[in-house]
Amino acid sequence: MADPNAANRQAGARFSAARPLRRRLGGRITRLDRVPAGTMVELPGRGRTYLVDIPGPAGAPTLILLHGMVTTAMLNWFPALEELSRAYRVVLFDQRWHGHGIRSPRFDLDDLAEDVIAVADLVGAERPILAGYSMGGIVAQLVAHRFPERVGGIVLCATTYRFRETLRERAFHAGMDAFGRLTSGTASRRVASTGEHLPGLPQISWETGRLDRWARSEMRSVSSWGMARAIAELGAFDSSSWLGALKVPAAVVITTRDRALPVHRQLEMAKLIPGAEIFLARAGHAACVLEADVFVPALLDACASVAARL
Repeated sequence: MADPNAANRQAGARFSAARPLRRRLGGRITRLDRVPAGTMVELPGRGRTYLVDIPGPAGAPTLILLHGMVTTAMLNWFPALEELSRAYRVVLFDQRWHGHGIRSPRFDLDDLAEDVIAVADLVGAERPILAGYSMGGIVAQLVAHRFPERVGGIVLCATTYRFRETLRERAFHAGMDAFGRLTSGTASRRVASTGEHLPGLPQISWETGRLDRWARSEMRSVSSWGMARAIAELGAFDSSSWLGALKVPAAVVITTRDRALPVHRQLEMAKLIPGAEIFLARAGHAACVLEADVFVPALLDACASVAARL
């Protein structure tokens, strides 16, 4: 099996210098001043993506992080990496049509779920914990449903189990679906074009004091045309018919000031999953970055809850 970190070790890659970032996590100050370097890896028969593999303590459970829409793996999760890596082997990668992720002709949630299994195979994780944020939480649900024997547990953050409930939501997603079908060819071409103009690896050596510049560069790696098609695909997702049959340890982090995904629907989702434990983060939908001091402690507790039940 290919070692996705071999290139980094051969090049002497370490944590790259970055702007110091201070967060108050559970009453203590954590200083994040370095970013783990990753590498491009080949998922056999699927394509290439950017992957970061942080070893964590010896014998620690593997935690695969799945990011949200219109972001990248590192942009979504970097405030939590230092804390998570104290207890877990942490693996994160750019999903299809995002960042340095696979530039496929279509965006399909089943493909994203199968990519997760391919990543687990590549890094040698037989039953990892999957932690998904927003879109990543939907992918985590789908992986646990389709490949239950390959999932140790799930942590669902700021996410939902369906989108088309109210009349307004049904109208919005019907429109996005129609637009997505009409522009699918354009979307795939724009996604491919965006990928062609990206550097070989993400630029993770941040200029001191310019974290915003790095964040903008990460967001520019995502095609707006592609995201319109992705929204149409996500709008059709509905796990209500099978969510209650999941048999993996689960935890749900509910963002209680979320205006993108209704709080009551996050709660409904949690109550549908047998044995799911609920953790609250008094923050909005972008809590993973903009309110990390509130979100990360809830994430840590949720991951610990699942790990204890493996």
